[in-house]
Amino acid sequence: MTDPGGSGALVLDRDQTRAALPPDAVLAAVRTALVAISRGDVSAPPRVAARSAHGLLGAMPGYVPELGLSAKLVSVFGGGGAGNHGAHRGIVAHFDAESGRLLAVMDAEAITAVRTAATATAAMLALARPDAARFAVIGTGTQARAQIAFLASMKSVELVVGARDLVKGERLVAEFDFGSVSSIEAAVRTADVVFCCTSSRQPVVRREWLAEGAHLSSVGGSDGPEFDAATLRSSSLFVEWRGAVTEPPPAGAWELQDADSGEADLIGAVLDGRHSGRRSPTELTVFKSTGHAALDVAAASVVYEEARRRGLGITVNL
Repeated sequence: MTDPGGSGALVLDRDQTRAALPPDAVLAAVRTALVAISRGDVSAPPRVAARSAHGLLGAMPGYVPELGLSAKLVSVFGGGGAGNHGAHRGIVAHFDAESGRLLAVMDAEAITAVRTAATATAAMLALARPDAARFAVIGTGTQARAQIAFLASMKSVELVVGARDLVKGERLVAEFDFGSVSSIEAAVRTADVVFCCTSSRQPVVRREWLAEGAHLSSVGGSDGPEFDAATLRSSSLFVEWRGAVTEPPPAGAWELQDADSGEADLIGAVLDGRHSGRRSPTELTVFKSTGHAALDVAAASVVYEEARRRGLGITVNL
């Protein structure tokens, strides 16, 4: 329950955080954040991280006008963990942007998965061909699951999951009763749109597999590239922020370290009409997501308002 007096902070566990992330609301908030990034209205330093022998702990504070002030503290350790957790675990703290008062603490894993899927979906809707109908999701983990959940609500979508482990892929499509499973190469070769959602350290998508006029949204690759250099050379590139090209990992993208920052366009400029986006039906478009604190702010603002509306969580004095 929430605190009617306005003191204390709302604390939400993983299930409550996930329940307070309606896809349509998150998609709208993420679009607002991406446009704000492109206009220079966001305050957010590049992500920083402390590394141990087994993973990293990253910190991502951000402020977005209309959405608020939040900070994410997240660990990224390969292989996931117990309790059906993925590789990203931590908290998001949401603050009152006027007083600085802590409003809520919520689960970072759910925030990260849903806001990333929403961002990839927003980019796809802006850049893919209007007649795109066959979609491939590459991966079988937490992020692939979140992406499939977004696609499952869309009409006239044919889904294939590209998996190294076909058994895991079959379990994933059975969970949603949606889509089919194939090898990664077969999934990519037949797709109009490819969502790459892996933790791979080596490219899992190659240029020769991508169909003419395809769109690729790559959101994984914390420890290495998801697509090869030939894909980058052949495509029109879109990113959330310039730092995806200019900053070293983990703030920037592994795939873009040798790219020219002048060749990367901001997806927020496409969303608000300042950039035309796709120029022809045969053009290969690539959206490379590194994650951005503004997107966590967007999702956290949705969670906080939805949780208050539904009476989710407990209030504690912090």
